[in-house]
Amino acid sequence: MPKVTVLVRLKASLDDAQGRVVERALRNLGYDKVRKVRVGKLIEVWLDEGVEIDNAKQQVEEMCRQLLANPVVEEFEVRLE
Repeated sequence: MPKVTVLVRLKASLDDAQGRVVERALRNLGYDKVRKVRVGKLIEVWLDEGVEIDNAKQQVEEMCRQLLANPVVEEFEVRLE
C-alpha cells in the first residue's frame, strides 16, 4: 500500500505565532540555544495498491490544494515512500 507523506507549513513570509510561543516555552525550559521555531503539520495518506507512483503524487497534491492545505497562507511538500 503506497504511503504518501505531506508536510504543511505556513509560508515563510508569514509570522508563525504558534512557533513563537513554542520558542519562548523552550527557552523558559532552559533550551537557550533555540533561535527560531516554526510549527507545521504532517499528514500521512495511504493509497490503494494499484495506484501508480506518478499518479499518487498528483492525486495527493490535488488533495492538498482542495482540502489538506490552505494555499493562501500555507505551502506543502509531498513525499512518496
